[in-house]
Amino acid sequence: MPISMEAFAPSPSLPEAVDVAIIGGGIIGITAALELAERGVSVAVCEKGDVGHEQSGRNWGWVRVMGRDPGEIPMALESQRLWEAMDKRIGADVGFRRSGIVYLADTEAGMAKHAEWLGHAAPYQLGTRLLRGAELASVVPGMKRNFAGGLYTPLDARAEPFRAVPAIAKRVIELGGHVLTGCAVRGLDIQGGRVTGVVTERGRIRCQRAVLAGGAWSRLFLANLGIDFPQLKVRGSVMRTKPMGGTPEFAVGASDFAFRKRADGGYSIAHRGASVAEIVPDSFRLFGDFVPALVKQRHELRLRARRHFLDEWNMPRRWSLDEKTPFEAVRVLDPAPDQGILDEAKRNLVAAFPAFAGAEIAASWAGFMDATPDAVPVIGEVPRLPGFIIATGFSGHGFGIGPGAGRAVAALATGAAPGLDMRPFRLDRFARLQRTTH
Repeated sequence: MPISMEAFAPSPSLPEAVDVAIIGGGIIGITAALELAERGVSVAVCEKGDVGHEQSGRNWGWVRVMGRDPGEIPMALESQRLWEAMDKRIGADVGFRRSGIVYLADTEAGMAKHAEWLGHAAPYQLGTRLLRGAELASVVPGMKRNFAGGLYTPLDARAEPFRAVPAIAKRVIELGGHVLTGCAVRGLDIQGGRVTGVVTERGRIRCQRAVLAGGAWSRLFLANLGIDFPQLKVRGSVMRTKPMGGTPEFAVGASDFAFRKRADGGYSIAHRGASVAEIVPDSFRLFGDFVPALVKQRHELRLRARRHFLDEWNMPRRWSLDEKTPFEAVRVLDPAPDQGILDEAKRNLVAAFPAFAGAEIAASWAGFMDATPDAVPVIGEVPRLPGFIIATGFSGHGFGIGPGAGRAVAALATGAAPGLDMRPFRLDRFARLQRTTH
């Protein structure tokens, strides 16, 4: 595994009962657990593999408001405030820095899209502005490619995925919570029509609420409950350089490359305009749901037909709670990076910023993002299963928005007001969920 997560010591034993059980030890599940533990609510996080080892530890590390769906902006702002206070809150450095993010546009059409988004963001006074000509060159020095302009948010930020998730999980344990690894949840214990516990490979945990924060595994888990969740996996590839100097502190995203400074002095580099959509059985089952997204992102998604089709075709979609599940067969999704896409990204980056010509690549990796048809997550309680909350489908945006989403999940799990408009994240905006969650 090319990602290098910081060491984490999980809880030694399974609790008999907690108030809230969380399925999935990524950024959403762990920050929700932190919120609950701080409120004195007993909580257990059950992770089938290791904390943060899937997309929560493989993402770019951007903590941005810029470019988000308008419905996500309030939660993204709340998340930035929570990220900024995280070091003091947990007693560890998560690498949060308000270093700024710039989106570069090749064409006037691209600038028009940036201007349209700026209109949506105007009420929030983000300090975001359009850049052109000399101002663009001043904010983003060293460019050798001609761009029509850019969109710049000075207060957008970054944090370190490999460091943040384990550090937050450690604090959950210090507060009396449980974080269990190598502990797959096979399903829910349902009595009298409501959730009364979760059944893990190591035994049952009684609970009043259960939260599914399973990332790319969520659709499979929900299928065993008869819930047809519209989610596909999208594979993104990333590489990191060895430490280097004379290059920007801020993050930049162009149509065909992206980079951001890391705490170790190197950079994370990716191709912003190229992710891989694996052709699997769910691609056909959900084709109608994702057609609009495929049309809109046709220049960004690259279709691949490989062994993943047969792997998922042979993967069980239903099981009983006393038998081994797919979550125990595959502990960590560790897909191979697409080297062609990464090579293309580096060529594009060097052509635009020659200062990167001497960058030495230290490692490369890939991760599966849990994508919904509208690229907005689903967060809410399942009407036909009181006590069961879904928080998934973050579509590659989960790390940056994680603390705000975790706070909202904790509120839902305790009957408190989330303090945010949760309508953009409602379950019933998708026809499939209307049919299978009510």
